[in-house]
Amino acid sequence: MIFSYPVFKYMGMQSSLPLPSWKVVLSQIIFYFILEDFVFYWGHRILHTKWLYKHVHSVHHEYATPFGLTSEYAHPAEILFLGFATIVGPAITGPHLMTLWLWMVLRVLETVEAHCGYHFPWSLSNFIPLYGGADFHDYHHRLLYTKSGNYSSTFVYMDWIFGTDKGYRKLKALKSFGIEDDPKQM
Repeated sequence: MIFSYPVFKYMGMQSSLPLPSWKVVLSQIIFYFILEDFVFYWGHRILHTKWLYKHVHSVHHEYATPFGLTSEYAHPAEILFLGFATIVGPAITGPHLMTLWLWMVLRVLETVEAHCGYHFPWSLSNFIPLYGGADFHDYHHRLLYTKSGNYSSTFVYMDWIFGTDKGYRKLKALKSFGIEDDPKQM
């Protein structure tokens, strides 16, 4: 974030009063989520190619059953590579500093929730269509190989469009019929 400050300033970031309206903030945050999902999906999918997975992304996958802190546990190259997905939206729009901070807080909360290992009754995936959440991301971490699927960040539309969530959807269907979720049975 410190090194990206000059880029944000150059792209028009404001830090003075007046604060942007809630409509501006909301539209920018929605744009950031959509763009971040698209960029993250492709970056994450690339990290699951054989060489990058072995040398970079496998660090993040050392935990097959993730918990909140593992959301930020990654190889430095991965942090830079996937971090681009988070900052590209604000770099394009030049938001107010408060909007940028809100965006960063929402991203950290989302990624911690996705890695928390629990699907709570109040989880956003119960209320927001196409929201992945912990259940969706846990499936991704439990399969320790390069083609695990479920590469999306927040929303699952990219995995659905490109069919990289087929294993997860199959598991959900089996669970709905009461069949044990042992990956060896699939």
